[in-house]
Amino acid sequence: MVTQVPAEEYGDERGALLNFLAEQRGGIRRAVLALTDEQASSRPSASELSLAGLVKHVAEVEQYWISLAKGEPPAVLRDRSNWHECFMLVDGETVASQLDYWEKVAAETEAFIRSAPSLDDTFALPDMPWFPPEGRVSLRWLVLHLIRESARHAGHADIIRESLDGKTAFDLVALAES
Repeated sequence: MVTQVPAEEYGDERGALLNFLAEQRGGIRRAVLALTDEQASSRPSASELSLAGLVKHVAEVEQYWISLAKGEPPAVLRDRSNWHECFMLVDGETVASQLDYWEKVAAETEAFIRSAPSLDDTFALPDMPWFPPEGRVSLRWLVLHLIRESARHAGHADIIRESLDGKTAFDLVALAES
């Protein structure tokens, strides 16, 4: 699991971006180490967020954006009636199943970004009120957006995990390496 991106492993811009994304994914994945589904689904703070919900959410969000960039329908479509389900385990889902799904999504992201002719290639933003009408973004923007999304939730995951059992991100890196 990537914990820090060494400068010599960047290779090129794509490699650097994908490695920084992997680093942030690793922070979230480590946050659920050695927890039961029940522990990972608990909400130990004033927030509605749980570690299990964060894992599921970041996997779905990443898959959504990659499918959008590919011009394909997302694997999971959320609307006002079920948007909250992306933050909780439902219908027999487990943390392990969500981590496995996210691993497949991450591989799809990497393959797509590495195979794109250029990071300057663009795709249409979704028709949502917070995006400009008929807006377009580049694949570079997409990977930076995924890094930002993952990093934000990695911070949430650190706080939730420390609230659960006192383990900090440093403790979890040591646990992952042992």
